[in-house]
Amino acid sequence: MRHFIHPLVVIAALGTAGLVSAKALPTSADSPAFAGHRYAPQAKVPLSQARDTALKAQPGVITDEELERECGGSGLRYSFDVKSAKGVTYEIGVDAKTGAVLEHSLEGPNAD
Repeated sequence: MRHFIHPLVVIAALGTAGLVSAKALPTSADSPAFAGHRYAPQAKVPLSQARDTALKAQPGVITDEELERECGGSGLRYSFDVKSAKGVTYEIGVDAKTGAVLEHSLEGPNAD
């Protein structure tokens, strides 16, 4: 019997242990760890650049990421959950067409 461990689970575990940085997340839009990859052809900002922008806005470790359609900005955004060194998780939204930070907030109790 084969067991499948989702890549983000492994990355999150390694990241909290200090063994991998957020930049170690897969960068391929075809990666199964990349939610919303079907929107990637519409994005003008590459995932790697959006990650860098998110981590400049909120230093820490990216624990989740997706590309989604959402109101505000161009209507297409990267959404990152970033866990700070103090263990607090923030949601950082980066416009996928302009690279602007659209959201920088504490992750609520009902995280997506």
